[in-house]
Amino acid sequence: MNLTIRHDQAVNVDAVPASPAHKTPFVRELPDGLSRLHLMVDNIHCAGCIRKIEKALHDTPGVARARVNLSTRRLVVDWTPSAIRARDLIDIVTELGFPAAPFDPDAFGTKDETAERRLLLSMAVAGFAAANVMLLSVSVWSGHDGSMGVATRDLFHWISALIALPAIVYAGQPFFRSAWAALSRRQLNMDVPISLAVVLAAGMSLYQTAVSGQHAYFDAAVGLLFFLLIGRYLDQRARTKARSAAQHLIRLTATGANILMQDGTVRSVAVNDLSPGMTMVVAAGERLAADGLVTKGRSAVDNSLMTGESMPVDIGPEDRVYAGTINLTAPIEVRIEAAGDDSLLAEIVRLVEAAEQGRARYVRIADRVARIYAPAVHVLAAIAFVGWLIAGADWMTALMTAVAVLIITCPCALGLAVPTAQTVASGLLMRHGVLLKSGDGLERLAATDVCVFDKTGTLTLGRPELVNRDAIDAEDLAISAALARRSRHPLCQALANAAGVQTGRTVTDISELSGRGIEGVVDGETINLGSAAWLGVDRGQHPPHSVEDDGCSEVWMVRDGRPSVVFRFRDTLRPDARATVEQLRGMGIAVRILSGDRRNIVDSFAAQIGIDPADCEAESLPAAKAEQVRALTDAGHKVLMVGDGLNDAPALAEGYASMSPATAANVSQTAADVIFQGESLMAVADTINLARATNRTVIQNFGLAFTYNLFAVPLAMAGVVTPLFAAIAMSGSSIVVVANSLRLGLLKWGKRS
Repeated sequence: MNLTIRHDQAVNVDAVPASPAHKTPFVRELPDGLSRLHLMVDNIHCAGCIRKIEKALHDTPGVARARVNLSTRRLVVDWTPSAIRARDLIDIVTELGFPAAPFDPDAFGTKDETAERRLLLSMAVAGFAAANVMLLSVSVWSGHDGSMGVATRDLFHWISALIALPAIVYAGQPFFRSAWAALSRRQLNMDVPISLAVVLAAGMSLYQTAVSGQHAYFDAAVGLLFFLLIGRYLDQRARTKARSAAQHLIRLTATGANILMQDGTVRSVAVNDLSPGMTMVVAAGERLAADGLVTKGRSAVDNSLMTGESMPVDIGPEDRVYAGTINLTAPIEVRIEAAGDDSLLAEIVRLVEAAEQGRARYVRIADRVARIYAPAVHVLAAIAFVGWLIAGADWMTALMTAVAVLIITCPCALGLAVPTAQTVASGLLMRHGVLLKSGDGLERLAATDVCVFDKTGTLTLGRPELVNRDAIDAEDLAISAALARRSRHPLCQALANAAGVQTGRTVTDISELSGRGIEGVVDGETINLGSAAWLGVDRGQHPPHSVEDDGCSEVWMVRDGRPSVVFRFRDTLRPDARATVEQLRGMGIAVRILSGDRRNIVDSFAAQIGIDPADCEAESLPAAKAEQVRALTDAGHKVLMVGDGLNDAPALAEGYASMSPATAANVSQTAADVIFQGESLMAVADTINLARATNRTVIQNFGLAFTYNLFAVPLAMAGVVTPLFAAIAMSGSSIVVVANSLRLGLLKWGKRS
């Protein structure tokens, strides 16, 4: 019996205005009666923004869950449609000052490019103004010894005002608009103190100029804005570079396909209009737009998107191909089986997004700290202002100190500490054919100290071959294969493949017991396929012909009133299984085997990869596997269970963390936290290595953020830090955190630390 997880299914919701140019479903029905809404949200800059959105939605009747991803600007809401409309949810978020729109993959790159262009133009204007005002300020500073008259000084101040004020009005728009949107709704965000600081510095300078004061701070005001924009632009660039793997995958989807019509003509059809049963004509060099089976032609495809393997894969008739992969060498025709949101690529996108949206322990810590940031910033600035006035300072000094505090206490670095590291790690995993399904999966993988492997399909390639075909009657092979085709067990699939394509047999009343076998009625006769123990047969009826045969896996067939038949299969170890075991031990992780196969077979495989038979359990049913994993957990271990996701599902769920090797066909059916594809088992060690590096990076990011505030805030309140330096420090802290996270992308797959 296969244990599967039912995933969301797309539905039409008229309450949400979809983009007329794009029909991608952004509302999905969940198994628990809820629906899931995917939105893109603008103006998100820090953890405070996230807290406001999530709190407002959580306080809305009918909303079960809401989560915002800072790096990707993705908002996912689970809600009860009968309680509130999707349109109302969008309005709630928009009214908070965060314009929301239905999820549109085509808008990812456009929005990022537009935002970067606006920031770049604003930065250029502020930089030009800052350079010119600074030249005038140098002249004024040089005349402080009395060589410059009051009239000349005032003229220079007015010229500075004419340059600085229009520049501030234009270049400050990214901050001013966001701040005004928040204030108009009686909210605060990080742009409020920034805007307040810039306006106060410019306003105070204008006042000083109007009353012929000795000091004006136009250079500081426009310079402050210039450095803030540099930080915002670099932050935007860094976030774009750290964009989620899901966004990259979405943009790899073909926009359309050439469809073979019934009259023999070929017509171009948009990807949203593709449906199962259509036949695609895919030229060499084209990206496939849907999943399907090759019906005509032979070629090679680049499957690196799905498996992480760089070598092309040869394909021909009846071979399965997937959306997003590239046809390399020759034209082929493909009968579509799944298109659009039902394709494997769409399923992988959902898995990756679910992981990136997860609330890991470190995310929860950052969220709790961010809740007190917004009020704390303004309280500290007010304390600094009042404190300096009490200490006898003039109001300008007190105000400039408060401005510096407003700027330097921005929570950006803290808000970026976790999501940037998580998205960079997800992207690196995706490039190597590893899918992270759980938001805290990497966090748990980093803590594991015992790795438990299943054998068939995990330590082995899961492609067993029938080795005693010559000793089997053709009728027995045909009948057993007819039943075996109804099972997903690797040995049943191998049996069906050995028999080849056959038709004309009726199979009914099928039942399968996980770890035991399958029963059904073939052409009116009851047939049982499974283990010798389950069927109660005497293995001595068919002794092995050699010691090598004794190391084979077996499937027995029992028919009414006829002798039992044994099918023997031999599987192949993954080529780097032994190296993986050695690497895991070198990382301080103990390695064990849990298998449902016979003891002699398990011991034979264990010897080949260097595992002590005492650390191996054989002939274990699914419940027994789960119990053994639970026993290790009760003994104080954090267990990583690695299984094929079929009859290992209970053990996978019982483990502290879980991984599953999976072909693209069963990627959506595994219960594991992490899925790795391809033939290399070293992905297990590599993923743990990356998980540990990600864990270290997150801790480093927290340390950088807290250390920055530990030193910066007291210095600002003490009047040591000017607003200009505060702007540089605040922007620098965010950039340092993002850059530290981006270092994960340099981690070489296969290189250990």
